[in-house]
Amino acid sequence: QVQLAESGGGLVQAGESLRLSCAASGRTFNMYVIAWFRQAPGKEREFVARINRNGGRTFYADSVKGRFTISRDNAKKAVYLQMNSLKPEDTATYYCAAQYGVIWDETRDPQYWGQGTQVTVSS
Repeated sequence: QVQLAESGGGLVQAGESLRLSCAASGRTFNMYVIAWFRQAPGKEREFVARINRNGGRTFYADSVKGRFTISRDNAKKAVYLQMNSLKPEDTATYYCAAQYGVIWDETRDPQYWGQGTQVTVSS
């Protein structure tokens, strides 16, 4: 079993940066693909980025490509989301999620979710 806890959210101005962290518990963290999602008020949850088990492969939503970077440190059981050049439309609650397996299977829900961290970008 894996428990996830996000941190690092806050209020920033457009153009600034934030680094989100997703801390995990559990002995099998390195067996999970980890993804970041976000949900803005009144909108559906959307995919942001994901990283494979050893950190060697990443994938981003077009809306964040070139601005956000996902990384992971399996020794620390943590995944990070470095967010640069933030825009007001990045305002949302950000969640990390874990799916067991080698690659992300979009036909299945992640097994575990964190509670979320709020990111607010003012213009």
